[in-house]
Amino acid sequence: MDPTVLVIFGPRPPEAPAFPIVLDSPHSGFRMPPDFGAVATVQELRDGEDAFIDELYLPAAKMGIPLLTAQFPRTYIDPNRHTADIDPHLMAEPWPHKTMDSGKAAIGKALVWRTLDKGKPIYNRKLGVAEVMGRIERYHQPYHDALWELMANAHTRFGVVYHINCHSMGPNSSVEIEGVDDQPRPDFVLGDRDGTTCEPAFTNYIAKFLQGLGYTVAINNPFKGVELVRAFSDPSAGRHSLQLEVNKRLYMHTERIEKHEGFAKLQGHLMQLMHVLGERFGYAQTMIRPRRS
Repeated sequence: MDPTVLVIFGPRPPEAPAFPIVLDSPHSGFRMPPDFGAVATVQELRDGEDAFIDELYLPAAKMGIPLLTAQFPRTYIDPNRHTADIDPHLMAEPWPHKTMDSGKAAIGKALVWRTLDKGKPIYNRKLGVAEVMGRIERYHQPYHDALWELMANAHTRFGVVYHINCHSMGPNSSVEIEGVDDQPRPDFVLGDRDGTTCEPAFTNYIAKFLQGLGYTVAINNPFKGVELVRAFSDPSAGRHSLQLEVNKRLYMHTERIEKHEGFAKLQGHLMQLMHVLGERFGYAQTMIRPRRS
């Protein structure tokens, strides 16, 4: 496995997951690559991190649910962006390949971030094509390859796979995303790109389960899901992807990037969710296929 990503399998081999469920955490990494060259401090760069999300879901591996986590920071290169989502304001030379404007370049948060919140610059320089291509080849592509392999293993074994793309969000709204600052966000936001990346029953089941635990839940507002749920989903072929955003106020002190006493409670509830999903969407709706000898 490439050292830029980490897959935690638990007690089962990767080709034999216990359930047709795959977890990935693309934004919890904070190992700064030596060629980053940022002028922003490490503490500032970590503001863009989904801190502790990989740790929140870690016990799922013991259930036989694989967890993929990026080791590098999203501020270096974001695996949840398309490789064509290039910010021209960051480039020292024209991009020679196809480009796709998602709108994130306007706020400095495309494939390679140019700015942090409130426009704080990450670099005092522009990046060359070779530098960005190197990041794609060494970090972005291995993450996508690893996720595809995990999903393919589950799909081969069960005939269906449910991919949960795990994220965290700030406690309050921002003008960049919602158009207004400092309004409390819900506890969870589920994103299935308006019902296109997974069957509605999966999204609705998770929403009702979390609401039953006392949490507030929104669907596709303000986060619909980005590249990873788009790229890896095909509901008609049994490939379902859902983005799950959890509010940081439930488990951490955002200013200090430290867990608080709510972490254990939230982790317990998430593991309850993993268990019921395994029962509901694992054994109940699928039949394990014989492994090839």
